[in-house]
Amino acid sequence: MNPKIASYLRDHAPATPCLVLDVDRVEQNYSRLKAAMPLARVYYAVKANPAAPILDRLSGLGSSFDAASWEEIQACLEAGARAADISFGNTVKKESAIKAAFAAGVTMFAFDSEPELRKLARSAPGARVYCRILVENKGAEWPLSRKFGCEAAMAKELMVKAAAWGLDPYGISFHVGSQQTQTGAYEAAIARVAMIFTDLKDAGINLRMVNLGGGYPVRYRAEVPEIDAFGDAIMGAMTEHFGNALPEMVIEPGRFMVGDAGVVSSEVVLVSRKAEDDPVRWVYLDIGRFGGLAETEGESIRYEFRTPYDGAAEGPVTIAGPTCDSTDTLYEKSNYRLPMALDAGDQVQLLSTGAYVTTYASQAFNGFRPLAEHYI
Repeated sequence: MNPKIASYLRDHAPATPCLVLDVDRVEQNYSRLKAAMPLARVYYAVKANPAAPILDRLSGLGSSFDAASWEEIQACLEAGARAADISFGNTVKKESAIKAAFAAGVTMFAFDSEPELRKLARSAPGARVYCRILVENKGAEWPLSRKFGCEAAMAKELMVKAAAWGLDPYGISFHVGSQQTQTGAYEAAIARVAMIFTDLKDAGINLRMVNLGGGYPVRYRAEVPEIDAFGDAIMGAMTEHFGNALPEMVIEPGRFMVGDAGVVSSEVVLVSRKAEDDPVRWVYLDIGRFGGLAETEGESIRYEFRTPYDGAAEGPVTIAGPTCDSTDTLYEKSNYRLPMALDAGDQVQLLSTGAYVTTYASQAFNGFRPLAEHYI
């Protein structure tokens, strides 16, 4: 537990459910990432947590931003970011959003299909464009589907068309999956990108940028490699495949930047059993999947809990949210154990919940309001 957050919870006792996030920790994570990959430009993935205090701090530090929508671009501009430092990284964009972003000064856009490229040619003429390719997501605890990216052969064809249609074929991007726990995933993806660079150079297209995406992990219940390990693996692979002619490098951290900076405080609503002799207790919290814990789907992201009785006798539990929806069950198969003394009215904390929680929360499912946010 972050001491600063612990003090805030003790001194202010905010109503639950709520997120308390230490913005100083975000700055520390930004510095750690810059130290691990000094040649890469950091484009914070705004979708991880778009709160104004975070954007303000990162803008002041000189960070760039990866935005998924025109609304996120507006938030970055309001935080003081230069339009030239914003990438419109969603490969599925309304043409009206492309026009608005380009008119505001954004010149860097992602795509992964010919129809999207045609939109960019019409509404962002001359813009720098980069094509996202499909790569393996093995090792990611929150894998990304085939919704984004295209095969390498298609990417090469599209980049040739980009040049022919008056756009600037800037680079190639990939994403190895969120909460990626294996450094080798980046090494394999970089090797694939290098082949695309070579083939396109032979075709007269001079790519200049590799977007390494995000995926850099934070610690939940299990240990993960430190960011230095990812930095070493990435730089080693870039040097191996590109030699001294290194292209520009972009990284898009989201979870790594804000995940361990935040803690969700929650109240236990009920502790019960399904049968008198059932060893498994059901622990219902005042926050669940619809309250912001969407990444518990499939028990993919497994948060660590703190309770008032840590260190006392424990027993197996199923953990669920408060809504009248059976899918609002967080953990049933992940072997969670919580103190036997835990009861209704007790407060528990979910650690490393600064990313992908506040914006996943529903507005009023079952009448429950979204969790409050406190940035300190």
